[in-house]
Amino acid sequence: MAATWSMGPGTLEVPMSLFTKNRRRLADCLQQGQVVILQGGDDVSHYDTDIHYVFRQEAYFTWVCGVREPGCYFALDVSTGKAHLFVPRLPEEYEVWMGKLLCCVDFKKIYAVDEVHYVDELLEVLKSLNPEKLLTLCGPNTDSGLTAKEAVFEGINEFKVDNETLFTIIAELRVIKTPEEIEVMRYVCKISSDAHKQLGKPCYRPFICLTITLQLCGSRHKFSVLSETKICPRAAKPGVMWDEMHLTANKAMLEHLKRGGLMRGNVEDMIAGGVHGVLQPHGLGHLLGLDVHDVGGYLPHCPPRPAGPLARLRTARRLLAGMVLTIEPGCYFIPRLLNSAQNNPEQSRFFDWNMMNRFRGFGGVRIEDDVLITENGVENLTFVPRTVEEIEAHMANGANFK
Repeated sequence: MAATWSMGPGTLEVPMSLFTKNRRRLADCLQQGQVVILQGGDDVSHYDTDIHYVFRQEAYFTWVCGVREPGCYFALDVSTGKAHLFVPRLPEEYEVWMGKLLCCVDFKKIYAVDEVHYVDELLEVLKSLNPEKLLTLCGPNTDSGLTAKEAVFEGINEFKVDNETLFTIIAELRVIKTPEEIEVMRYVCKISSDAHKQLGKPCYRPFICLTITLQLCGSRHKFSVLSETKICPRAAKPGVMWDEMHLTANKAMLEHLKRGGLMRGNVEDMIAGGVHGVLQPHGLGHLLGLDVHDVGGYLPHCPPRPAGPLARLRTARRLLAGMVLTIEPGCYFIPRLLNSAQNNPEQSRFFDWNMMNRFRGFGGVRIEDDVLITENGVENLTFVPRTVEEIEAHMANGANFK
């Protein structure tokens, strides 16, 4: 029977072949004689205590092998395609408190890798592979500004190490999801949507009042964010630039605020004046995957980060089939940003401040969809009610207030 992993009974069975395919994709991008060496995450203590934070594996390590235990290493021999997992050799006393210790054979069956060794055998095994180069992971996360953890171990200086080749290749592979990865993401988004609908029932009534319509001058106007969530997925398809998607959403927001009497003037002039950055100070969305803000936004071969209000975009890439992204336009009434705009003649002229000041303290609205870019367009992976009609129909079926 094929090896799988799940979160427990009734949850998705994730095939270990998903990670085998990822390793094959990676090896196809590399050269004979190279060996990839990755170091997984370690347990982290609560300050000076003997209690650990809940462990979450490093994402690149997960992508290549799916291993969930701390303190591990992984090597991929490009010449043979063989996967070597290295696990900690735990003391026998561990079994007294934590249950039966797994042996190398157990780990080999669980993770469907070719070889399993103990970490204290790492140097010896790597020498036996006789690599021309060890490829380690080292590169910047353009969201956090932090650097990926490069593998280190005693004896690494005995090898020729290349820490420049791997990062861009493996990050780009994470951007484009395989069919197996897409199935996992469909499942996760479906579970999240169901949970949102179930837990949101007590608060959907104010949700209608605050996010779908607003009282403006005694008349009801459709608010802009819902419109943006409809426009953007229709525009998303391979070849479209993400920064253009962002501006499309911003223009829709500004047009609706004009209709509501909060803004005045030409929308293109508002964009030129940076007004869209006052009302939506974040980007339209981000790549989605093993990390919430997934990698690959500004790799060397990608468009650079834009200037001005668009500098907050987490990517400015051209959309490709197989990408999964969030589309989450928003509109906010943030006092500090409004004050700055009111004191800036180039921006202040676009606002009706009598109307706008009524919404100081309101906060803001953001509505998110998680979408897959397909060969022909987009597949929305999020299933929650959006419109007044959809929400009221949902509430009529099982609401805990009537």
